[in-house]
Amino acid sequence: MSDRTGIFAGEDPFVIAQQWLDAARESEPADPNAIALASVDETGLPNVRMVLLKEIEAQAFVFYTNYESQKAVEIETSGKAAFVMHWKSLARQIRVRGLVEREDGAVADEYFRSRSLKSRLGAWASRQSKPLTSRAALMAEVAKVTVEQGTNPARPRFWGGYRIIPLEIEFWSDGAFRLHDRFRWTRETVDEGWTVTRLNP
Repeated sequence: MSDRTGIFAGEDPFVIAQQWLDAARESEPADPNAIALASVDETGLPNVRMVLLKEIEAQAFVFYTNYESQKAVEIETSGKAAFVMHWKSLARQIRVRGLVEREDGAVADEYFRSRSLKSRLGAWASRQSKPLTSRAALMAEVAKVTVEQGTNPARPRFWGGYRIIPLEIEFWSDGAFRLHDRFRWTRETVDEGWTVTRLNP
């Protein structure tokens, strides 16, 4: 009989992840959807940065970024990424590793329209990860694109989403005396079913 009960119970890891995120929204003081996103460059050197997870879909985790940024270049090159979500308030974390595909269609258009005007103009103005001479230069670019794009800018072709389709998801919860509870869901391909394994702390 499985001892995967309580907060670990369920047969769908995406449902469990959503439940944990919903709980974090009640207790975490800021950005409960923040993830530390990892990728590797062409030499295999890792990179990690904080981004905001925007949606947990039925089979994927979705975030948005500039397609010309360093993270996007690295993700496109390898086709893979990993992330961790950690909530100090809940003493829980979720680790994900998997394959990546673009979301640059109607879903991305809809999400871009939902963002504040300043955020949309900022997406147009920022050449993310590229050198910048000064903040004044950035603000001048914002002013320029404000004139060019108006009050309802469309999504730029260089900005959109990535969908991480996991091959591995691990749910971790803090335990007394550092005897943590860990359950790892794994599959060889995205079309296979999941195998769940309890791990040592």
